[in-house]
Amino acid sequence: MSTKKSLRSADPYREREMSQYAEPLPSREYILMLLEQEGVPVTVEKLERMLDIHSTEREIFSRRLRAMERDGQLMRNRKNALCLPAKMDLVTARIEAHADGFGFAVRDEGENDIYLSPREMERVLHGDRVMVRVTGTDSRGRQEGVIVEVLEHVNRHLVARLAEEHGVLFAIAENRRIHQDILVAPGQQGAAKPGQIVMVELLNQPSRQSEPVARVTEVLGHYADPGMEVEIALRKHDLPHVFSPAVEAAATSLPTEVQPADLAGRTDLRNLPLVTIDGETARDFDDAVYAERMENGFRLIVAIADVSHYVQPNDALDQEAYQRGNSVYFPRRVIPMLPEALSNGLCSLNPRVDRLCMACDMHVSPEGQVRQYQFYPAVMHSQARLTYTEVAAILAAPQSPPGERRDLVPHLLMLESVFRAFLVARQQRGAIDFSSSETRMNFNEFGKIESIEPVERNDAHRLIEECMLAANVCAANFLDSHHQATLFRIHAPPAPERLQAVRDFLGEFGLHLAGADKPKAADYAQLVQRIAHRPDQRLLETVLLRSLQQAQYSPEKIGHFGLAYEAYAHFTSPIRRYPDLLVHRAIRAVLSHTTYTPSSAWKEIGLHCSQTERRADEATREVESWLKCFFMKDRVGEVFSGSISSVTHFGLFVALDDVYVEGLIHISELGSDYFHHDPARHQLLGERTGERYRLGDRVKVKLVRVDMETLKIDFIPATDEAPPIKPSRTRKKRS
Repeated sequence: MSTKKSLRSADPYREREMSQYAEPLPSREYILMLLEQEGVPVTVEKLERMLDIHSTEREIFSRRLRAMERDGQLMRNRKNALCLPAKMDLVTARIEAHADGFGFAVRDEGENDIYLSPREMERVLHGDRVMVRVTGTDSRGRQEGVIVEVLEHVNRHLVARLAEEHGVLFAIAENRRIHQDILVAPGQQGAAKPGQIVMVELLNQPSRQSEPVARVTEVLGHYADPGMEVEIALRKHDLPHVFSPAVEAAATSLPTEVQPADLAGRTDLRNLPLVTIDGETARDFDDAVYAERMENGFRLIVAIADVSHYVQPNDALDQEAYQRGNSVYFPRRVIPMLPEALSNGLCSLNPRVDRLCMACDMHVSPEGQVRQYQFYPAVMHSQARLTYTEVAAILAAPQSPPGERRDLVPHLLMLESVFRAFLVARQQRGAIDFSSSETRMNFNEFGKIESIEPVERNDAHRLIEECMLAANVCAANFLDSHHQATLFRIHAPPAPERLQAVRDFLGEFGLHLAGADKPKAADYAQLVQRIAHRPDQRLLETVLLRSLQQAQYSPEKIGHFGLAYEAYAHFTSPIRRYPDLLVHRAIRAVLSHTTYTPSSAWKEIGLHCSQTERRADEATREVESWLKCFFMKDRVGEVFSGSISSVTHFGLFVALDDVYVEGLIHISELGSDYFHHDPARHQLLGERTGERYRLGDRVKVKLVRVDMETLKIDFIPATDEAPPIKPSRTRKKRS
């Protein structure tokens, strides 16, 4: 007995377990260590004896073992003995399915993905966690594998289109990575009819012997109903979009106006002509600005809505905001991070009402350098709600503004002076400034696109952007200098393999990216200036942009490559971004001489907020694609001009000039030749003819197909006189 006790007490993680559990069990790490030392499969009974697991502990110990199996740390063999997956040449992975039926096992360890054949994919759905054994290498040099065990089925509810064939009802998932047809159990369709969009709950997961089975839980409507594209995206991407009663109650319990007691300890800025400048359709106003001339420079105040005063750590509002991570902006509809009572009311810097704010008060030099700054809680009174278009017009003709704006002209001109100073600093800093184009969808009364038009980014946009950048940099510097942990907005330098690829590509144009193995943003910026106004500017900028990594949130201060900042944080939008709310709390903690520590680890929060940001981007892109497909479906047969926006091994994506829609020319439509994809040169090259299609090339195309189910738009070269291809009325079996 003493030997068993000493074995259990030797757990190196025993203190951690004791701090977390009233009756601590052997840690996961120690269990794995013992199994490793044994070197052979071990029965549960033997492991219990080794660790002196008493009868009262067996149930919770069994739960721990099951959890370890679920996480892929353990598995059982046919004799029910516990085994280490690594000893059995098994890897734990997440399924990434392809719409064509095959898939990949994405390893937890981050090594190369493992190819899974369509047959292997029959028993799993996209996102499931599995145990895989590598069986060999395919003709393309990829590792192939087989699924040994499904650890976790993650899909419980899916948005799908109800269909019927030979009297059998089935649901086709809107997520094209869910390629199996889902049978609807007899009598479980409710009031749903074939052709409608529905929510289904999976009753049986797929297996080698059977397809998944589900029941209909909600009827959303017909795919062409106004707003249906958003309803589908919300459910497909698991976007929280309904506030719980607890959250609504928390919001309505707050006052509708600033209370006298709220003013204690705040600087009164209500006498300053702070104004908000936003887009025409904005309803939540995070930021207000004010500038005045000072000796040797300017005073710039960026006042940000003080959401942290109302949303307290771990309350219902905070928990909901964390889950959402950010507001999601669809065309014509916003899914806010906070209830409307806060996002458009109490926290929004609406005109002519008192609002609580957190101010970043800066002294800016004539050269655009922030020499001094301070943060403080304040109360403000916005003098006007201005739009970018309105401010740009005033700055262009300050002598003739609308009557009600006349008093604001000197203040707007002062803001413009600060902006011009910031532009000088931006150039000296070497921030990358790619040319960009945005579009706006105009809708008819039925909620469908009537036209798509470009949006000009004027100096008012850039003015506000530079003011916000300055405040965000001050926030990062303030927290870093006070050793207060926070979430930085980081943008890593380009990866070596991307850097080499872009250098090889530029070399063909006689261009060179300076900086050797570690280029700076200034090196990119100088090259962008050199290629400005070239006929191939769009091509070159696109390649440069694609060489950069994606920005994300992290507690590690690695800087922002694109903006050329050593430290950068998001401070200016706490109404619509959760990281900004955390930055406000951290600043308040420093001001009160305390330390802010969130309930979860900073790294975990950063990963979560980066994921919710990507989720929102994917959902909004999908909605825009649906709307564009619906807009184009009646224009089959028309000819358009455009540019090649992307080159792949299966064809060319073309962005149309006048309607700002993108579609595919399949490689089979390019002519009687073998075309080879050269990813380094971003081109398809004809083997016999030498005909080349390259990123950025100008083309004329004919629209031949719009598929609303797959959201695909197909073109052919306009010289091809083949008749338009009509979408098939019969459903293709997806295997």
